[in-house]
Amino acid sequence: MGEFTINVATRVKRLPPYLFGRLNALKYEKRRKGIDIIDLGMGNPNDPTPKPIIDKLCEAVQDPRNHRYSVSAIGIFNLRREVAKYYQQQWGVELDPETEVVCTIGSKEGFSHLCLGLLEGGDTALVPNPAFPIHIHSVAIAGANVISVPLTEPKELLAGFEDVARNIFPRPKVLIINFPHNPTAATVDLDFFEGVVAFARKYNIIVVHDFAYSSILFDGYKAPSFLQVKGAKEVGVEFNTMSKTFNMAGWRLGFCVGNRQVVEALAKVKGYYDYGIFQPVQIASIIALRHCQEYAEKQAKIYQSRRDVLCDSLNRIGWDVKKPRASMFVWAPIPERFRSMGSFEFALKLIEEAEVAVAPGSAFGENGEGYLRLAIVENELRLKQAVRQIDRALRQPLAKQLV
Repeated sequence: MGEFTINVATRVKRLPPYLFGRLNALKYEKRRKGIDIIDLGMGNPNDPTPKPIIDKLCEAVQDPRNHRYSVSAIGIFNLRREVAKYYQQQWGVELDPETEVVCTIGSKEGFSHLCLGLLEGGDTALVPNPAFPIHIHSVAIAGANVISVPLTEPKELLAGFEDVARNIFPRPKVLIINFPHNPTAATVDLDFFEGVVAFARKYNIIVVHDFAYSSILFDGYKAPSFLQVKGAKEVGVEFNTMSKTFNMAGWRLGFCVGNRQVVEALAKVKGYYDYGIFQPVQIASIIALRHCQEYAEKQAKIYQSRRDVLCDSLNRIGWDVKKPRASMFVWAPIPERFRSMGSFEFALKLIEEAEVAVAPGSAFGENGEGYLRLAIVENELRLKQAVRQIDRALRQPLAKQLV
């Protein structure tokens, strides 16, 4: 009898090795040995969810009617209505909660299922590089292809989109963008989105904008919503999430808003895949959107202070790092002395020798090579300690560094 073999789907074979896997394994191994690893590698908020949200969850979970499947796979109506109100209050965007809002199990689930609803074999999606991994891999899982465009200044990025669309046939079907950006923390102003809408109209390309860091803003910067542009709802949608704005990462609740045909496609796919989000989480999220904006603004100030501490401390030890004006990340070029190591090996070095975990830029695409992403999720004392430990590691003789 022949050997039994398992042949996994081509879409799984196309997925690259998960670069964070080895780093996470090393981090957990050291922690099991009692080593205190300062984790700046993952954008995982460590501050508590605001108390009014927790209190509402505790109240709602006591009602046995909420223990059943949710009444809607796309989100209870009152939550979708609150999302629409929130967009009106924050960005002056009018949304129909019935047809232009769908709730998701976090934005990663939404992205993945939306790509299944929009893309198939032979289709292509435009994605700036570097990029948050799901922006690339959700396309691959759907069986489509990614065309990377180097992430540069906004005008150059628009020119890059134009160059690809003009010279490739069939033309890309979807454009995936993300500002404030993960991992680079790059930001744009409204005129960039005006250019995106004009581009999408010209080439009939669907726009999907990830707006996860819409509220983590510094120095008076106000991040625009893609949907603020006239005609944006005709060409695309925007994803947002409760994770970062309200410290609700583990609660897994996001939403997709905008073009009703795209929203309908996502809702249809979700109708087959899941029964919706646990209803008490949805009910508590209504309270977040309705009453907790002041908590979000306070949290942004906490992140701004951490940003200042981390960047100022790194610059004091000779590491030239620019302060971002949004997001929970600092995008740091590897010091020239260590650049030949590459971002992955340099990240391993920092775990081994500085006991600080960071994300290598190469995990976000080839254009991320030469950089590290540092998450400002630890408190200020821990950030200062992290920089002291990094400084000691970087002061070791170069010969030892390259062994």
